[in-house]
Amino acid sequence: MKPAHERAGTRGGLSRRARWWVLAGVAAVSLGAVGVYGVQALEDHRARTTGTSAAELALALPDGPHVTFRNTASGEGYGKVSSVALADPGGARQVSGQACDRVDVAGEYLSCLRTLRGVPTTFETQVYDSGQGLSGSPVTTWPLAGIPSRTRVSDDGLVATTAFVTGHSYAADSFSTETTVRGAGGPDGRDYGNLQDFGISVGGAPLTAIDRNVWGVTFAGGDRFYATVASGGTTWLMEGDFGARTMTSVATDAECPSVSPDGSRVAFKVRRDSGGDLVGGSGVHWDVAVLDLASGERTVIELERGIDDQLEWLDEDTLLYGLPREDAGWDADVFALEAETGAEPELFIEHAWSPSVVR
Repeated sequence: MKPAHERAGTRGGLSRRARWWVLAGVAAVSLGAVGVYGVQALEDHRARTTGTSAAELALALPDGPHVTFRNTASGEGYGKVSSVALADPGGARQVSGQACDRVDVAGEYLSCLRTLRGVPTTFETQVYDSGQGLSGSPVTTWPLAGIPSRTRVSDDGLVATTAFVTGHSYAADSFSTETTVRGAGGPDGRDYGNLQDFGISVGGAPLTAIDRNVWGVTFAGGDRFYATVASGGTTWLMEGDFGARTMTSVATDAECPSVSPDGSRVAFKVRRDSGGDLVGGSGVHWDVAVLDLASGERTVIELERGIDDQLEWLDEDTLLYGLPREDAGWDADVFALEAETGAEPELFIEHAWSPSVVR
């Protein structure tokens, strides 16, 4: 008769050794599938980044005011930070040697959020001296907690970043973000950490819910900033104070704010109740809204095709945003939109994403 431990291993089906073989087989199949997916993804990436560019390229950075963005034209320079003259947004673009998922420029610094593909895939922030461009080494680098989502740079050298820790879309049922703010320069010393740890209040009452999320910082000068806070299915536009480490609600139903150049208005995306019949079945459609901070008047600009981007002010009257192409999600275009009711978006830069206006 077999020993008791061997008899126990065969009760109810497979022996312990057989179960291990089955487990090993399942693991091998899973790893094989991951390998096939990884190879296919790499081949797709190579196909997009090789060959003649779908956009006209320039050898030098444009003189004077320009727009810096992520180039999404297939071929040479795909995914790289690029710039085009503000006076000729449809003209030739200068392409750098650095790939970024999101980019922003202000004052002396450029922020680049990157995905480092490998095993495992990691994410990081790189900050460059905007005067020297991306040809040199970054001024400073730090890891991101997850998938790059948003970044903004202040005129006095603060860098805000938002990453998806779980999930990958603000349209998802559940996601978690990490939004941090710190000084760009190494000896700067400013580090405000995760904004979720700030004192947050809604209507004068503390918001302490465990599901609260913070994203989409925009700087307003000095210690002031605006950001989105969400909890329990509600989003708020928050005015923050770095010195006091607080955020206070200003308005409801507001996401990814952007302060106008003169500081008098805040533009943001606003959800429309669409009933789940949208392209992709997400049931989420974002229009554009502009809030006058003095009067509290909100202007909503309804869009035929909703956006999912943090707006950028081109000037006092015009907004910019990126929109992925419906037939090729890896490609996108930047549109311009007048900040008034009834405005219609107009194509501003083809094959572009994450615009940042540099004057």
